[in-house]
Amino acid sequence: MVAVLPVAFPGSQVAHAQTSAVFSRIDVAGNQRIAADTIRTIAGIPAGKRVSPGAINDAVQNLYNSGLFETVDVRPERGRLIIEVAENPTINRISIEGNKRLKDEALLSLIGSIPRRAYSPAQAEADVDAIAAAYAQAGRLAARIKPKIIKRADNRIDLVFEVREGRVVEVNRIGFTGNRVYSDRRLRRAIETKQAGIFRKLIRKDTYIQDRIEFDKQKLREFYTRRGFIDARVLSSGADFARERNSFLLNFKVQEGQQYKFGEMTVSSLEPDVNIDQYQKALKIKSGRPFDPRKVETTLERLDIIAYDAGLPFVQAVPRITRNDETLTIDIEFELQRGGRTFVERIDIEGNSTTLDRVLRRQFRVIEGDPFNRREIRQATDRIRALGYFTEVQVESREGSAPDQAIIDVNVEEKPTGTLGFGLGLGTDAGLSGTITLTEENFLGRGQHLGLSVTTSAENRTFDLSFKEPALFDRDLSAGFNLFYRTTNSDFNSYDTVSVGFEPTIGFPLGKNSRLELSYRLSSDEISAENTISQFIQDETGSRVTSALGVLYTLDRRNSPVDPTAGFIFSLDQKLAVLGGDQNYYRAVAKAKAYRSFFNEEVILSAEVEGGFIKGLGGSSTRVTERFHLGGNKLRGFEAFGIGPRDMNPDGSGTAFSEPLGGNFFAVARLEASFPIGLPEEYGIHGGLFFDIGSVWGLDSTTSSAGTLVDDSRQVRSAIGVSIFWNTALGPLRFNFAKPLDYVAGVDKRQSFNFTIDTRF
Repeated sequence: MVAVLPVAFPGSQVAHAQTSAVFSRIDVAGNQRIAADTIRTIAGIPAGKRVSPGAINDAVQNLYNSGLFETVDVRPERGRLIIEVAENPTINRISIEGNKRLKDEALLSLIGSIPRRAYSPAQAEADVDAIAAAYAQAGRLAARIKPKIIKRADNRIDLVFEVREGRVVEVNRIGFTGNRVYSDRRLRRAIETKQAGIFRKLIRKDTYIQDRIEFDKQKLREFYTRRGFIDARVLSSGADFARERNSFLLNFKVQEGQQYKFGEMTVSSLEPDVNIDQYQKALKIKSGRPFDPRKVETTLERLDIIAYDAGLPFVQAVPRITRNDETLTIDIEFELQRGGRTFVERIDIEGNSTTLDRVLRRQFRVIEGDPFNRREIRQATDRIRALGYFTEVQVESREGSAPDQAIIDVNVEEKPTGTLGFGLGLGTDAGLSGTITLTEENFLGRGQHLGLSVTTSAENRTFDLSFKEPALFDRDLSAGFNLFYRTTNSDFNSYDTVSVGFEPTIGFPLGKNSRLELSYRLSSDEISAENTISQFIQDETGSRVTSALGVLYTLDRRNSPVDPTAGFIFSLDQKLAVLGGDQNYYRAVAKAKAYRSFFNEEVILSAEVEGGFIKGLGGSSTRVTERFHLGGNKLRGFEAFGIGPRDMNPDGSGTAFSEPLGGNFFAVARLEASFPIGLPEEYGIHGGLFFDIGSVWGLDSTTSSAGTLVDDSRQVRSAIGVSIFWNTALGPLRFNFAKPLDYVAGVDKRQSFNFTIDTRF
C-alpha cells in the first residue's frame, strides 16, 4: 500500500550547545546519498577550533537552506560535534492532476522542481504559487492547488500537484464614473476587457485579469489624449465581487478635463544654413482640430526627413509647446536645432532563433555608420512589432566604444506564425461554403508569406496557392505570385466558367500612405453554356487566353484599417490585355470611401463611390465574365447579377427568359450610417441605415448573331434599407433589409433581404 502524505515545510532547529567549545572532530550521521565531507562543507564548522552557539545555529540554517535535507540535528557529544540529517527524498516523477483548462505542458514549464533531484518543500510551495498565478491569468481566481507526495522505495517520491480549477470569474459589468463627453458604451469599445455576454463560453476577454485591467487604463488614457483631452486621467479602477460571488463589477474612475485644439503652428531655427520656408510648407496640421500627439509625431518625422534630404542629418525638430488655457488651444513651435553628432556603431539582435537577422534589420531605416536618430529607432520598434512574428519586442540604445557612437540592442521573443484554418461561409449570394487554409507568415524565418486555400460551395470552387516576399533585395519592395483554379456554377445565370491562371505581382510605396502594385495575369478562361438559350452567351462560349498587365494604386488615410472612424481610402485598379492573348481590352475601376464620426463616435457615417469601364481593343469584344455586374452586396435591394442589360428574347417556342449579360460601364454610390440601438454592449449588436444608387450599362453590340436585340441603356436603380450588425464569437453577421426605390419593372431581380456570415474557427 502506498502512503499519500501532505507536504510539510520544516521550521528551524535549535542548536543544543549553550556555550562556545572546541570539538576534536565532526561526525555525520543519517546521510545516504550525500557525502559526509559535503555536509561538513555546507555546515561550515571547522574541527579543532572554538565554535560559538551562534555558529552552530548558522550551520543548521546552512544545511536547511541547501534544500537537501528534511531534518537537521546538530549536537555536541563527548568533545565531538554530531551532525545528524535526514535527506530529502529524490523526486521520481512530477505530475499534475485535475487540470482541464490548462494543459500539462504549459503548467510543467512553470515549476522549478525537477525529477531526479532532491525534493525541496520551499520549491514546491513556489511551484504552487506559479500554477495559481497561471490560473489567475486565465481568469480562474478561485483555483486551488495542493501539492502531495507519494512515497516510493529507496527514499524516492512522486510529486503530484492536485488542481481544483474552479469557475471562470467573469466581468459582468463595466462602468465608468466621471465621464461627461464620451458615453460608457463608447469607452467600453476603447478597452480590451469586455462584459460577459451570451457567448461567454467562447469569448475570453470577459474574464477578470488584473494585468489586462492595467493595460485598459493605459488604453483609456491614450483614447482621451488622442482626442485633445491632454489632462485626462484614470484616477482608479475598482473591481467588486457581485452578490453571487461569481463575477466582478468593474468600474473605472476617469477625469476628462477640457478638450484642447491645435492653435498656431510655426517653424523657427537658429542655424544659419537652414531654410525654414520648406519646413513651414511641410506643416500639415490644421488649426482648430482636436490636439493629437500622433500628428505631432508625424510632423516631426516629416521635418527630420527634409533635414536629412538637405544634407543636414544632425538637424532635428524639437517641439516647443505653449498651452493656452483661456482659448483651450495649443501652439507649437517646431525649433530646428543641431544636435550632438552621434553615429550608429552597430545593431545587435538577440532572441530570434527562427527569424533571420536581416528580417529585423530591414525594419531600421539606418545602418551601421548612419547618424543616430531616436525617433527613427522608435518607429523601427513599431515596425518590428507590426510584423506579428514576436510576442515581445524590446529595442534600447546605449553608448558604444566612444561617446559619439551608439549601439542599438534588439531583443525579441518569437511566437508561432503558421496557421491551419477551417471556415464556413453563408450568404444569399453564394450559399453555404467551406474553406481550408494553410498559411505561414514567416516562411523559413525569411518573413515571407506562403498560403494554400481551398474553397468549395454549391456554386463555386477555388484553389489558390500564394507566395509573397515583403522585402525583395531587403528593400521596401514586395513581390509574389498566385496560382489559381476556379470554377463557377451560379444559380443566377445559366453558364459555367473554369479559370486557370498564374499572376505574379510586385509592389512598392509611393509615399507614406500610398502604394503601387504591378501585376501580370496569364490565364485560360472558359465559358460553357450547354443549358442556355441566350444567343449572346452562346456567342461568347469557349476557352480563351488572357494575357494582361495590371496597375493598382492605393491611398489609405484612414485612422484605423480595422475600425475606421475618420479618413478615407482610394484605389484605382487598371488592367491592359494586349500581350498576345485571345482577349484584348482595357479595364479600369476606381473606388473611394470616406468615414466621419458624430456624437462622440457613437455614429459612424461612410460614403463610398465606385465606378469603372472596360473597352475591347483591336477588334476584340468583351465577354460576360469580364464585364461588370451589380446587385447583392454591391447594390443592395437587388439579387446578384440582378440589374443591367439582360437578354429577355423568347426562344423558338415563344418562351421568354432572362439572362444577365453585364455591362461595359458601371457606377454606384453607397451611403451608410451605423449606430447603437440600445441593446447591452456585450451582445455586440448595433444597427445601420443605408442608401445605394447605381447603374450598369453598355455592350459592344446590342444585336446577337441570331439578330436578337438587347436594351443596354443607362437606367438608375436605387434602394434604401436598414442593417443589423452582430459581432459574434463565431464571426461578424450582417443582415440587410432593403426596399428598392428605382427599378425597371419586369426586368430587374429585386431582393428585400440579404445576409452574410463569415465564420472562422
